[in-house]
Amino acid sequence: MQAGAVPFAAILVPMILAYLTVAAFERICPFRPVWNRSVGDIRVDASFAVLDLGVERFVQFAIAPVAAAAGAWTSATLAVDLWPHAWPLVGQLILALVVAELPKYWGHRFMHEWDFLWRFHAVHHSVPRLYWLNASRFHPVDLGIDTALGVATISFVGCNAEVIALFILVTVIHGIFQHCNIKLRLGPLNWFFSMAELHRWHHSRELAEANNNYGNNLIVWDVVFGTRFLPDDREPPEDVGLSELEAFPMTFGAQLAAPARWNEIKERSAAER
Repeated sequence: MQAGAVPFAAILVPMILAYLTVAAFERICPFRPVWNRSVGDIRVDASFAVLDLGVERFVQFAIAPVAAAAGAWTSATLAVDLWPHAWPLVGQLILALVVAELPKYWGHRFMHEWDFLWRFHAVHHSVPRLYWLNASRFHPVDLGIDTALGVATISFVGCNAEVIALFILVTVIHGIFQHCNIKLRLGPLNWFFSMAELHRWHHSRELAEANNNYGNNLIVWDVVFGTRFLPDDREPPEDVGLSELEAFPMTFGAQLAAPARWNEIKERSAAER
């Protein structure tokens, strides 16, 4: 970017390298070897990855200019600069992550607590194992809302294209590590990042465990609102997935249509128990 490259083009190479690196280390030092075995889910995850790449870019380029214009008007009206443009780039990135995480935290939490939104977010929690590619298994509506909350917030307060591009880069790479099947320990950094050690509990079938750790990149708002969960007396569950939704479909097309068939899925699940 400093050499004049378009910000959103400059981040492509590190994204690709991150995918390759994580995929390789899952084979070298897996957290759970059984999660490295395909259970017929790779095609579904890959299909969502292709679809959601388009959804993310569409939302980013549609939302950012509108939010930036609204923020510029607000800044001019209040005669206050909403963003510390003089800060070093790294400082601006950290602040952007913290600021954007607040609406994303509540958006994610409402996805779990409001049945209408859960019907979309359930697609992500349908994964039968955790590995790098299912970081992309999101229903387009779910992903669109989450992307819009983050990009709109940092665009509104005045982040420039470089900061937004770095924010997207960190979000993508962190998301891969968040779902990775790698033995890794963050130690004290688990109080800042919302990475794999915390996120594995979020995919538990037990709702008391799963309805925690809502942070997308950071765990700081979970700390503030009391939803950080990382017990030190046991390992996260190997059996992950949806609770009480035995009839939830597992193919790509059926998962896209699942929100429209939500009541039917719940009725069939209740009948199977």
